[in-house]
Amino acid sequence: MKKGIIGKKVGMTQIFDDKGKVIPVTVVEAGPCVVTQKKTVENDGYEAVQVGFGDQKPQRVSKPLTGHFKKGDVAPKKTLRELRLEDISGLNVGDLIKADVFEAGEKVDVTGTSKGKGYAGVIKRWNFHRLKESHGSGPVVRHGGSSGACSSPSRVWKGLKMAGHLGAETVTVQNLTVAKVDAENNLIAIKGAIPGPNGGIVVVRNSVKA
Repeated sequence: MKKGIIGKKVGMTQIFDDKGKVIPVTVVEAGPCVVTQKKTVENDGYEAVQVGFGDQKPQRVSKPLTGHFKKGDVAPKKTLRELRLEDISGLNVGDLIKADVFEAGEKVDVTGTSKGKGYAGVIKRWNFHRLKESHGSGPVVRHGGSSGACSSPSRVWKGLKMAGHLGAETVTVQNLTVAKVDAENNLIAIKGAIPGPNGGIVVVRNSVKA
């Protein structure tokens, strides 16, 4: 990874390009993020920077984290993420990472926590087909059907697709395009949709497959 930033999903809107074409975009409030810790090969075995986003009231920070922030002489932050960048020589504790690290036209990967949908059946969760709703089906047209647990192996195979908890998991959408950057207001407009609800925390980084 060459660069990255923590942000908050604001919501979706649309903008117009130079030719008047409508572009659907997701607006992300990206940074400013402050470097709270620098990890080196000598001390930690690898190189990375820990960055913080969003101010937090001091009374809401635990004692270990309070000491962590005091050591770096930075204000308490709500969200901490670690970015394993290719080159961290130009970054030091206390430095700011702003939205202008990205430019319009760049390809990015966005990681966030998808919307939680609670307990879901197999049709919604795994796109199973339903049974016919004619005579004889009974009240089981949306059920999962046979689990295959017969005399051998007398159990359900691990990983079998069944009803259960859907969503609320880490999702990365790759190869999205930065449509516009408003450095003055710390906003990045990304073409298309990104994971999570409005107000959710996301990490924007340069694309690994571009």
